Amino acid sequence: MAETTKGPVSFSELARDTILNFIDMQGDAAAVRISVASASPLDPRYEVTLVDPKDKGAEDFVFDGKGFEVFVDSKSLDVLDGTRIDWVETVTESGFKFENPNLSPIGSRPLEGDLAEKVQQVIDEYVNPGVAQHGGNVTLVEVRDNVVYVQMGGGCQGCGLASVTLHQGIEKILKEKIPEIEGIEDVTNHAAGSNPYTTGAK
Repeated sequence: MAETTKGPVSFSELARDTILNFIDMQGDAAAVRISVASASPLDPRYEVTLVDPKDKGAEDFVFDGKGFEVFVDSKSLDVLDGTRIDWVETVTESGFKFENPNLSPIGSRPLEGDLAEKVQQVIDEYVNPGVAQHGGNVTLVEVRDNVVYVQMGGGCQGCGLASVTLHQGIEKILKEKIPEIEGIEDVTNHAAGSNPYTTGAK
């Protein structure tokens, strides 16, 4: 599949054709602005927008996308370097897919290494037996830069005390057992919780 190779990003043939179709539908001359909306590994987000060619910023990096100009702002430039952009369509959604070697989402890397093994052992032996009493469970998603990323399920998902459990319980246990751990992050979608464990006055 042919790609452009100039600039910090490359486009699959389908992505480039899709952009050209969008430009044709708009009817006016347009350039494409690509930016990083969020560089957080918890929720990396990108923006691809059609802009007037006159909207080029003084510090924008500009390159030829083969049929359209591409603008990348200076803050996004390093983060996007080496990124491949594709267009994907499924039954439920369609959109641009960014394959970025500089910004891999949490959970996209395999669980491996001594530290991940230690953390998994502590979760299995000390954390899950405790939260299981409330119908909950904790799954290790990733260990990155000495920060532990976990997902909470069962009674912990959607529970109003999940943050307390995370920081006063799970984090305390992990740091006590594995001193090199610097922090813990919850990547759970708590809004999707359907059966949180709660105690209330009767």
